Amino acid sequence: MGTTSPDANLALADPVAEGRRVVEFARGQGMTLRLLGGVAVFLQAPDAKPLLHREVKDIDLVSTKGSKRATAELFQSLGYVEDEVFNAFHGAHRQIYVDVENQRKVDVFVGAFSMCHEIPIAERLDRDPLTVPLAELLLTKLQIVELNERDERDIYNLCYHHDLGDAGIEADLISELCARDWGLWRTCQGTIERCRADLGGYGLDERDRGVIDDRLRRLWEAIDGAPKTSKWRWRAKVGERVRWYEEPEEEAEAD
Repeated sequence: MGTTSPDANLALADPVAEGRRVVEFARGQGMTLRLLGGVAVFLQAPDAKPLLHREVKDIDLVSTKGSKRATAELFQSLGYVEDEVFNAFHGAHRQIYVDVENQRKVDVFVGAFSMCHEIPIAERLDRDPLTVPLAELLLTKLQIVELNERDERDIYNLCYHHDLGDAGIEADLISELCARDWGLWRTCQGTIERCRADLGGYGLDERDRGVIDDRLRRLWEAIDGAPKTSKWRWRAKVGERVRWYEEPEEEAEAD
């Protein structure tokens, strides 16, 4: 890795600015890190000012496969403290570091994103200089079984600021992943239905609600209309008699 700059371990108080700094510092060290979670949603909005504001507490990142040691060295050089217990058990796939000064956690997914469902998130990290691609970013929110308000705000912000299509949210990619996995399909169905039902509770004007609702509707039509695999059809026969999602540990929930 390259030489650490004199101010490399001075974490910024603003999590959005700090997230950008970490990614850019990693790039200078020859590493690939990309943001997800609330920080990524902010950075994907014009001037990092999304339609619906929400508090961002932690920083979530994804690194490439096999980067466990390099990731640990990077955050040590940035002045972060390792969560030794968590990383000892999960470090090959997920790591946690703490910014003591700002009382902030950094959660790093190594090679894959796995919460309620697993999303192949590390395969296209070169698509955007700071965050994971929009389709994967939205999927990390759609795959949540028990949504909270900040998750809904993130989904609304992504759908408001980005239309469906190759230059925006790639509905075809989301549809393809859901067509292989009935569980992911089922969770996305519930999440989209709930988001559309809750949309009136955020004080948005009729036009803005219409933009978000239309994009959520079209996204679901694309997901539901995509040809399903034989594995999907087999699992669909079992349905909800068997749980179709994982329950993430409380400590390991993404922002």
